[in-house]
Amino acid sequence: MPFEFKFPDIGEGLTEGEIVRWLVKEGDEVKEGQPLVEVETDKALAEIPSPRTGVVLKIMAKEKEIVKVGQVIIVIGEKGEAVAAPPPKPEAGAPKPSVGVVGELEEAPEEVAVAATKPEPVKPAFVSPHVLGTPVVRALAKELGVAIDQVKGTGVEGRVLEKDVRQAAEAKGKVVEAPKKVRKYDLYGYVDRIPLRGVRRSIAKAMVKSIYTAPHVTTMDEADVSALWKIREKEKKAAEKKGIKLTILPFIVKAVVAGLKEHPYLNASLNDEDEEIILKKYYNIGFATDTSEGLMVPVVKNVADKSILQLAEELTQLAEKARSRKIDLADLKGGTFTITNYGALGGIYGTPIINHPEVAILGLGKMKEMPVAKGGKIVVRKILPLALSFDHRVVDGAEAARFLNTVIARLEDPDLILLET
Repeated sequence: MPFEFKFPDIGEGLTEGEIVRWLVKEGDEVKEGQPLVEVETDKALAEIPSPRTGVVLKIMAKEKEIVKVGQVIIVIGEKGEAVAAPPPKPEAGAPKPSVGVVGELEEAPEEVAVAATKPEPVKPAFVSPHVLGTPVVRALAKELGVAIDQVKGTGVEGRVLEKDVRQAAEAKGKVVEAPKKVRKYDLYGYVDRIPLRGVRRSIAKAMVKSIYTAPHVTTMDEADVSALWKIREKEKKAAEKKGIKLTILPFIVKAVVAGLKEHPYLNASLNDEDEEIILKKYYNIGFATDTSEGLMVPVVKNVADKSILQLAEELTQLAEKARSRKIDLADLKGGTFTITNYGALGGIYGTPIINHPEVAILGLGKMKEMPVAKGGKIVVRKILPLALSFDHRVVDGAEAARFLNTVIARLEDPDLILLET
C-alpha cells in the first residue's frame, strides 16, 4: 500500500517550510534514511530523509512551494502501485476590492460576464465509471464547479484533460478567467518582482511579529574599551597558535552575561496567554550574522560555563556555518538575549529590533578613537557606542540603564571579566 509521507515538524514549533530542491524524482528507488528533499525552515536548510525503502510514486509538492507541517509531500510504495488522487484544495473566496497605492499603475481587471438568469443545468452526455485525471485537473474541476465524473476525457485511455474541464465549464455558462498577469512596471518605469521566500521571508515575519508585539524603547551609551583592546591585542597571537580567531566579541558576551545575572528581567520572555514573565536561569546568547541570504542569529548555548577562548572558537564556527547555509536549526533556537554588531559595517548608533520572544537586544556601533577628558587632560581613547533596545512591558527604563551600566563597567575594566570567567 502506498505510503503518504507528510512534512514533519523538524524543529521546535515549526509550522511550515519551503521546498528548495528535490533530491529524487518519480520512479527512483530510495532507501530508508536516504535524503529526499532539501527544505528551508526558519532560516536553516535541512535535508528530509526517507522514512522507508521503496519507489517514489508521486512527488506532491513543487520546488519553491510553501508546505505546511502535516501536508503530504511525497508518496512512496512498490513499483506499479496506483496513487490515489488527493482531495482538491478548498475553493478560495472572491478577492476583496483593494484601494490602489500612490505610485503604482493600477490595471483594470477584465470584466467577467454574468448571466442574467441562472442557466439550466446541462444533462451529462457521458458518465465515466472510473475517471482518469491528474490532481491539477481535479482541482481545476472543483474550482470551476464541474463534476469531473460527468466529463468525457479526450486524453489517452479516456483521461480527462484540462481543456475538457474548461469546455465543460463553458457549456455551463461559466467564463474561465485568464491567469493573472504580472506587471513588469509601475507608474515610473520597469521593475523586477521578486518572490518573498527563504531567509528574507523568515526575517520579514519575525521583524513584524516583534515590532507589533513588544513596545520597543532604545537607550544609548558609550564604553571606553581601550584596556580591553590592549588585552585582546596581547592575547591574539597566543589564540592564533591554537587556531582560534580572537576578537573583542567574546569579552562583550561575557560582560552581557554578567549584566543579565544582576538584572534577570532582561534574560526573560513574556507569556501573553498566561500573563506571566518567564525568567531564564540559563544564558544563551544569539549574535546577528550577515550572510549572502540575509540576517541569521546563531545562538551560543550555556555561555556562563565557557571560557573566552571557547566562546571565540564557537562564535567563529557558528558564523561560518550560517554563511555557508550548513547550520543546524537547533543552533538558531533557544536564545535568551541577542547582540548585533552593525558597527562592523560602519554604523555608529541604531535602534535594533528585539529578537522575539526575547525582551532585549544590544547593538554595537563602530569603535572609534576619540579625544576624552581624563584626569584633567585630553587623551585619545577607543570608544564603543552601545544601543540597548528593550521590551517596555517587562523592563523599565531604569532597569535597562542599570543593566547597561553593569555591562560598561566590565568592558572598561576587563579584569572583572577575567575574574568571573
